[in-house]
Amino acid sequence: MLDDSDRRLLRQYQYAPDLSVADLAEQAGVTPGTCARRLDRMREAGIIRANQAVINWRALGYEVEVSLRVTLEKSVPRAFDAFLAAARDVAEVVEIQTFLGRVDVRLSVIARDMGHYQEIYRTAILALPHIADIEALMHVARIKSDELLPI
Repeated sequence: MLDDSDRRLLRQYQYAPDLSVADLAEQAGVTPGTCARRLDRMREAGIIRANQAVINWRALGYEVEVSLRVTLEKSVPRAFDAFLAAARDVAEVVEIQTFLGRVDVRLSVIARDMGHYQEIYRTAILALPHIADIEALMHVARIKSDELLPI
């Protein structure tokens, strides 16, 4: 589906999505018109989903990040759906992942400090429906966190 020109564009675009079409076209070795058409086509195909601002939440005072591994009650119909719907409403839950296996869901939770985390945990997390087991993993360091693809 993608040809070499598309790959060159994506490679440049993922490193600098704020480049103008003209600058991106120059770096990828295509004309600006070709660049704009190909980017539009890749957006329409869902290859390029969005341009986002990446905000450093630590700079905003959030010093604690905790991963919660959650196992849900398997005997309750729709437990998964009810849990996910409620978890989406917790503002401090910044990521939700689902799994096949012993752990059903992983929540990434941010907090200003440990006191704030304890408040979130007691009032919002433990109130989520259908939790059978929960394990907290305190983040110490983020070694790699990017979505750059080897295109």
